[in-house]
Amino acid sequence: MRPSVQDPVVEDERILDVYSRTVVRAVERVRPAVVFLEVRQGLPGRPAARGAAAPEARGTGSGFVFTPDGFILTNSHVVHRASHIDVVLADGGRFRAALVGDDPDTDLAVVRIHAPGLVPAALGDSSALRPGQIVVAVGNPYGFQCTVTAGVVSALGRSLRSRSGRLIDDVIQTDAALNPGSSGGPLVDSRGDVVGVNTAMILPAQGICFAIAINTVKFVAGRLIKDGSIRRGTIGVAGQNVTLPRRLARLHGLPVESAVLVLSVEKGSPALEAGLREGDVIISFDGHPVAGIDDLHRLLADRWTDGRAVLEILRASERLTVAIVPRQTRPLAGPP
Repeated sequence: MRPSVQDPVVEDERILDVYSRTVVRAVERVRPAVVFLEVRQGLPGRPAARGAAAPEARGTGSGFVFTPDGFILTNSHVVHRASHIDVVLADGGRFRAALVGDDPDTDLAVVRIHAPGLVPAALGDSSALRPGQIVVAVGNPYGFQCTVTAGVVSALGRSLRSRSGRLIDDVIQTDAALNPGSSGGPLVDSRGDVVGVNTAMILPAQGICFAIAINTVKFVAGRLIKDGSIRRGTIGVAGQNVTLPRRLARLHGLPVESAVLVLSVEKGSPALEAGLREGDVIISFDGHPVAGIDDLHRLLADRWTDGRAVLEILRASERLTVAIVPRQTRPLAGPP
């Protein structure tokens, strides 16, 4: 008996149905956590007229609840210098929010509301992402609440310049469409776990959008909840995560098989003064292994005071040790 031949049209429909169910499940899981933010911000240098209220700008954005006790993640540019923040939940409930912490250098912020029965989003692992993987963005573009767009991870390890001028490393590029008002919403994988915070799109290009990797977000959010702001050191390099050849890792007895590739060195930076070059690979900082950008950021956040540190690098196959003095970035304003 000859095997039956599957109708190509039927097979295509089956694949599309599986894809649709995957997106639906992911959205259903994260939707209760997605919120709409209405923000009023003071206008610097615009004093109030006599007898009138101070002039304010109004804006909107997205965010999502990530703890049961009301902590919400969003973008810094949505709430920076906010004088008033209202949060509208997926069920329509409205609550006044307090700004907990704000970090323009990573375009992340945490606000908090006090509300019963909150359903937090589950946070995933952005280091497990692969190009081509399905992702879904949920947000409130132009005030249309809980708008869903789907796409794929276009690239990993991108660098994006924040509004403060600092490069945000390890950024996710996706073609899941974003629009004004989507900023701060979650980017989720096929399981509905948050893998990034949507932050920007390239105009007038189509399908080039960016999200801050959730592993970066976890670290920044923890510091903002604890201290309200982040003081960090900088060495003045832009880099990306790379996998080391196993033979090279074994040759040098490295505890990890990934590191940070230096893509560029800023003029007048501590890295330039220490002799770092484009193409060097950073493998440790002050005795701590550096498996990726997130590790380096954490270590620099812990070493924000001026002081000499030891940086280990690979240049070609040679292992070198250099002394470097990180500089403190400008202090960041906490909540008002």
